[in-house]
This record gives sequence, structure tokens and C-alpha cells, in this order.
Amino acid sequence: MRLEKRPAVSRTAQVLAPLGAVAFTLAVTALLVLWAGQPVGRTYALLLQGGFGSVFALSETFTRAIPLMLTGLAAAVAFRARLFNIGAEGQLYAGALAAIAVGGLHGGSGLAWPVWVLFPLMMAAAALAGALLLLGPALMKSRLGVDEVVTTLLLNFIVLLAVGALLDGPMKDATAMGWPQSVALQGDLELAKLVAQTRVHTGLVWGVVLALGLWVLMKYTVLGFDIRAVGANPRAAAFAGVGTTRTVVMVALLSGALAGLAGAIEVAGRTSYVTLDMSPGYGYSGIVIAMLAGLHPLGVVLASVFVAGVLVGADSMSRAIGVPTYLADVIVATSLIAVLVAMLLAQYRVRWK
Repeated sequence: MRLEKRPAVSRTAQVLAPLGAVAFTLAVTALLVLWAGQPVGRTYALLLQGGFGSVFALSETFTRAIPLMLTGLAAAVAFRARLFNIGAEGQLYAGALAAIAVGGLHGGSGLAWPVWVLFPLMMAAAALAGALLLLGPALMKSRLGVDEVVTTLLLNFIVLLAVGALLDGPMKDATAMGWPQSVALQGDLELAKLVAQTRVHTGLVWGVVLALGLWVLMKYTVLGFDIRAVGANPRAAAFAGVGTTRTVVMVALLSGALAGLAGAIEVAGRTSYVTLDMSPGYGYSGIVIAMLAGLHPLGVVLASVFVAGVLVGADSMSRAIGVPTYLADVIVATSLIAVLVAMLLAQYRVRWK
């Protein structure tokens, strides 16, 4: 058996591939639901209703999707250039700490500077913190050939240890009764709510706008062409005159900045302070979302809403009929594998000898 590349991928195959992947995922998870002794139809109906069936459900889904959207964009742009950034989790925390350092640790009861000055500085500091955290592994890969998967992954643990030390030290909130959390962000720097009496905030607008901007950059700019060229074949890109090291550095700064912004927006929009459990793995989930979206920035928006809806709906479903919430993890993981296999079969045909 061997794989043979198709001369061209038809639009029909591009449409049927994800639909087939969804059908396969539903079939696999249906077996698990039956194993749990629950009706499949009612389980899926409760899952859908819990994630999308009301204003409250939609608001919770969109709230959960915001950090997933930004870390998904961070992974998508990095993977497009074959810079495998596994460190978005650490970059998210670095951005959150930078946001608190600018917007919370300024002393006094009021803002040191006007909001219109301090808020952009806070966001810029968060983006810079995430970008610098990825710059080192990118340079080590370009200059020394060091595997960025290892360096970015290990940096996550280093950052989390640093967060723990800071939350028990100079950034600790003295009014938290010993609980390890940072000082709170000033109220004037928090993001506004999109819908009254819900948790969804204007970070959703940030995510959509950044996705549109990244799509324009990748499709219509010279840098976007260089990124696609380096991702397709670094040696051929270098032979054609593309500065591979410069491109990888630019991608690292962009990817790290997006992940850092995810931390700042999560603090400004939802938590108001930093804790060690602020992120339940948003950085790692962003990789899944980027792959589900085929590394397409606009697809990341849809994939993040899908994953967030499954996670939120699983919580509601579990309370209603007792099916474990781990079903959501199975759905997300199976859908990722199914989409990858389906797209592979859309581009290659299997030949038997």
C-alpha cells in the first residue's frame, strides 16, 4: 500500500472531508454514550443546548472561545512557517503578568496615567512579553538547529514556576487572605461587556479583528508570502531569496504576541487578576484548534467556537444525565484526528499493490 498525491483536490472533496470527519466523530462518541447507558439522541441534544441553546449558553461559549481563538491564531501562524510553537501556555501567562505589572502594580488608589494611555501600554507590554518568550527558541532553531518543540514546551514549566514565585512574592495580593493570586487590575482597565448580565466581553471583537488582520497579512502581503514559502520548503525559499531567519523571527514575534494578548485579554475581560489555575490549558488547546482550522485564521474563529461550545455543553450535559464531561475531550481529540485523516485522503489516494 502506498499514498499517491492527487493531481488536484476537487471542491467536492474539500467539502466532504470535514463532513465525513464530523460523522465519524459522532459515531465514535455515540459508542461511548451507549457504553455509559444513556440515549445518544438526548445526549447530543443536551450537549448542543448547553453550548448554543440560549443567550446564557452562547455567552459562556463565546467567553470560553476568546482565549482559545487567540492561542489558536498564535499556533496557526507559527505552524504555517514550520515553527512549532508549543509554548503558548507560558506566553499566555507571561502576557497576563505583564498586563498586571502595567495595570495593577502602579501604586496609589487611582490610575497613574489616563486610561487611554495606560490601556494600550498594558496590551503592548503583554504582547511584548509573549513575543520575547518565543524569540529565544526561534533564534536557537534558526542559528543552532535546536528543536523548538522541546525549548518552547520546557519554557511553559519555567514560566509557571516563575508565576508561582511572583504570586507568593512581589505580585501577591495582600488582601487575598493568603491565597496565591496577583493584585487586581484597575477597574477602569477592564474590558466592557458585550451583553449585559453575562461574562462575554469585547475580547471577542479583539479576537475576530486579529483573525481578519492575520488573514489579510497571510494572503496579501510580502511577509505572508514569505511565511508560506518558508513553511512549504525552507531550502527552496532561501534559494529564491527569502530571508528564512528573518521570516522565522517575525513569525515568532507575531505568534508570541498573540499568545501574550490572550493572557492580557483574559485578565482584563474575565478574571481581573492572575492565578496559577487561570488557564485550564488554553495554550495547548490552541494547537488543536489551529489544526482543526487547517491553519486558516478565519477557520480558527469557527474552530474555537466549536471547541468552546463542546466544552461548555458537556458541563451542562453531565449535570443533566450524568455522562462524564470527558466526553468533550474525546469529541475534540477524535475530531482532530478525523479531520487530519480526511484532509490527507482528500489530497492523496491509496494505491494497493
